[in-house]
Amino acid sequence: MLFSLPTLKTCQVLVDEFRSAPQPFEPEKLRFAGVGDRDVYNISAPFEDEGEFVIAGRVESRDSEQSEVYFFVERDGVWVPREGAPVFALQDPFVARIHGQLVFGGVETFPHPVFDGELSWRTVFYRGRNIRSLKKFAEGPDGMKDIRLVELKDGSIGVFTRPQGEKGGRGKIGFTRIFSLDELTPDVIEAAPLLDAQFTDEEWGGVNEAHLLSNGLVGALGHIACFDEHGNRHYYPMVFVLNPETMERSELELLALRSHFLDGPAKRPDLANVVFSGGLIRKGDGTAELYAGVSDAEAQKISLIDPFAKYEAQELDRMYASV
Repeated sequence: MLFSLPTLKTCQVLVDEFRSAPQPFEPEKLRFAGVGDRDVYNISAPFEDEGEFVIAGRVESRDSEQSEVYFFVERDGVWVPREGAPVFALQDPFVARIHGQLVFGGVETFPHPVFDGELSWRTVFYRGRNIRSLKKFAEGPDGMKDIRLVELKDGSIGVFTRPQGEKGGRGKIGFTRIFSLDELTPDVIEAAPLLDAQFTDEEWGGVNEAHLLSNGLVGALGHIACFDEHGNRHYYPMVFVLNPETMERSELELLALRSHFLDGPAKRPDLANVVFSGGLIRKGDGTAELYAGVSDAEAQKISLIDPFAKYEAQELDRMYASV
């Protein structure tokens, strides 16, 4: 059985389990140009727009967190800014297709309303027929990242959330459904019920991209993260699968460790072991490509066994263990 009552597991337990699972292969650094000496990281997976594939990427100086999001196209093996495409003052871009529209978003920072000299943040959303026509239509609650959308089999919209603080601690995942993009409001997002038994109070995680599977389940690509005893951050790419009708879901599974990717620089020493899921391209042959930001300094991709294929291969009524 692929679904059962989920067990709460720490990062370290998931890492230990993953070492005996099929390992990812063929890591590759993505080459970017046209942005000076700035880094490009925390990218989306390539998506099609007006007949060509595009990557949205966070562009930032190594010693700063003031970032912009550019749209890149590939030219002779190098990703360069798309001519005439908008540039957004955002972090950590994401894309989805909802009701025939391109939905694009990212994290917007702004001066904290209470603490002088500090920043707060919110997730903002744009929609349009294509990149050129994107217009802002919604924003999430102040202080919330990792809000992601997916069009469900019945045409409704699944909304993954990531509250912190009193409701979510360091960061837990919620899920709700709406029927129109016009219903995406801070209040609706804030009210989403949490998925339990995913993260301990000392750790945190979020969804980075959501996939509708052929049987109506939702495959969630995300991250789980923790601090070590020295204050270093450890981010791991992970997946789980959710039945949006029953809210039953699978266990968290890791996809890769930082050591599976090619060596490279880190933004800071405490970010060396960070892999931030960007997007997953399912190849249709049982494999997939994970696109990710690595060490908050560069972008890489890596091949792996398609983590969602086993969930599509079984009938829904045979997937759930009796509890």
